[in-house]
Amino acid sequence: MNYNKIMEDELNKLKKTNKVPNLLLHSCCAPCSSHVIDLLSPYFNITILYYNPNIEPYEEYLHRKEEEIKFITEYPSKNNLNIMDCDYDNELYHETIKGLEQEREGGLRCLKCYHLRLAKTALLAKEKNFDYFATTLTVSPLKDSKKINEIGKKLSEEFQIKYLYSDFKKKEGYKHSIELSKKYNLYRQDYCGCIYSKAERIKTKLEKEKTANL
Repeated sequence: MNYNKIMEDELNKLKKTNKVPNLLLHSCCAPCSSHVIDLLSPYFNITILYYNPNIEPYEEYLHRKEEEIKFITEYPSKNNLNIMDCDYDNELYHETIKGLEQEREGGLRCLKCYHLRLAKTALLAKEKNFDYFATTLTVSPLKDSKKINEIGKKLSEEFQIKYLYSDFKKKEGYKHSIELSKKYNLYRQDYCGCIYSKAERIKTKLEKEKTANL
């Protein structure tokens, strides 16, 4: 499925209605959200949900949250742009991925993590009477947009609330996020968030350095 085309068709429909629906947008970090907000803010009143219990250590979590707040404060959105804070829930994350700690990056551990964060978004979107929910996760070239959208579709059916399909990396979306990060001087982390992705990134870096020195 062309998830980007599905999203563009939905945005074109909204444009014709002259209505501005409310979107609860799960954001993994400020850099990823920058392109997504820039793309969607002409069509929606956006509330960012910074729900990322996977991020460790806690200082890193706070740093990324502060960068998110900084960006939405400085960005000149056409429509309303706010943030909804929530609990850290790191223990829940570890309960959710228990037994999958050694899975490769992008494997089942990550899918459990995506589901945890999107389920929270869908639940709150339903409880707070939002019109749509979505996630910035598909802007990353390292994440499987098909699997993320499949999770979004199932949660949409479960909670009876519209999910905005996406593949935000398309049409140089990831490149645009880098450009916006530079423009707004945003902190760009070098690992996804969890301690397992950090360990894998360090291991890969060391292996590259070892190979380069041979």
